[in-house]
Amino acid sequence: MAEEQAGVDEEAQRVFDALDSLVAMEDEGARARAISAFLRQQATVISRLSAIRRNYVLKQRDADVSVRKLAAELRVSPSTIQDIERNWHKGGRGRPRKEEAQGGDNEDGSHN
Repeated sequence: MAEEQAGVDEEAQRVFDALDSLVAMEDEGARARAISAFLRQQATVISRLSAIRRNYVLKQRDADVSVRKLAAELRVSPSTIQDIERNWHKGGRGRPRKEEAQGGDNEDGSHN
């Protein structure tokens, strides 16, 4: 397991190193252009990576892997696993409001 995790950490580190190399570019114009190229693609890449992770989480949960065990494996909190399952993202902005989630009052003041 530790050996496998080291490989995962090395892959992630390569990505971080590549990002650091953008920041370290000496030519300011080339650096700005390279960063612009990255930023144009990053939203698409993040969405793709999130979908891959979500598919894994859903597959593991379908196999009755506990939220806590999965959270420990992915090095995230249990609430993050639950958010992934519910397809809530963007720092909670995709979550329903507390009142909506609990069947509270609607916007017009009526109750669910």
